[in-house]
Amino acid sequence: MENNIVIIGLDHGWSSCKSRNTIIVSGIKEMATEPALIDSLLEFEGKYYKAGGQRLEVRDTKVEDENYYLLTLAALGAELRCRGISSARIVLSVGLPLTRFGAEKKDFISYLSKNREVCFKYEGIAYNIVIEKVLVSPQCYAAVSDRISTFEDNLVVVDIGSWTVDIMPVINQLPDEAKCRTLQGGLITCMREINEELMRKMNREAPEIYIQEVMINGTSNINREYLEVIQSGLRTFAEKIYNTLKELAYNLDLMPVVFVGGGAMVMKNFGKLQDSNIHFIEDVRANAIGYEYLAELKLFGKGRRSV
Repeated sequence: MENNIVIIGLDHGWSSCKSRNTIIVSGIKEMATEPALIDSLLEFEGKYYKAGGQRLEVRDTKVEDENYYLLTLAALGAELRCRGISSARIVLSVGLPLTRFGAEKKDFISYLSKNREVCFKYEGIAYNIVIEKVLVSPQCYAAVSDRISTFEDNLVVVDIGSWTVDIMPVINQLPDEAKCRTLQGGLITCMREINEELMRKMNREAPEIYIQEVMINGTSNINREYLEVIQSGLRTFAEKIYNTLKELAYNLDLMPVVFVGGGAMVMKNFGKLQDSNIHFIEDVRANAIGYEYLAELKLFGKGRRSV
């Protein structure tokens, strides 16, 4: 199976869909007619869709409709273009939280592999792919899997995503599944709370893109009054994360903590703890890269990189 196989890891977030080389906002909209511009344009089964733009609303699962399947095709097109490939046999490597792994794995695999042979266009380029296999790995762990040996034997990984916060203790390089937690209250909730405060103080909201800029950079050139409210809200969010870890009996003076996901930069820029036992993986594509690494281990063993 190894010959001509391309492994592609995709992290299907509620805010963005990430691959090793690309990030697409998790939005998809069908167009009534062929658009004038091909940027972010997906053509599939005679219909036109624009990927990106405004993100989709959060739902109970990602398999309730066709949106995340279409986003998957767009993300595959973007990643294949980066690799200079238009025709391939693909192993698609994706992830789920460990706490929902057993309940959702089968449906997610069926959803993503429902069409084995797929032909589509993305940004004007035709792609012909065969989905050979869909592999599912635990998110959060995937983000540290390719560098786990560089950390201490016992640590806790905190994946702060768009909708949830995954807390995963790792012992001797393996997740302690019995103590894993998936909690509500990720970055989307944080942004909603910030906008509620802005409405109370300014009678206006800030588009998420401006709040995200402050998350990433710690500051922005936007109106000072808005900036102060946003920064205050992000400091409050970071403090809540640390308080949650304390409530779960993690000694933050001693326990190594690795923050991953979109919230890693929030914790770095606005969290009070910056000691040597606190680590940040700033690349939001870390889970997608980790999915590829874990797929390679499952399929080929160590020492092989896909195209």
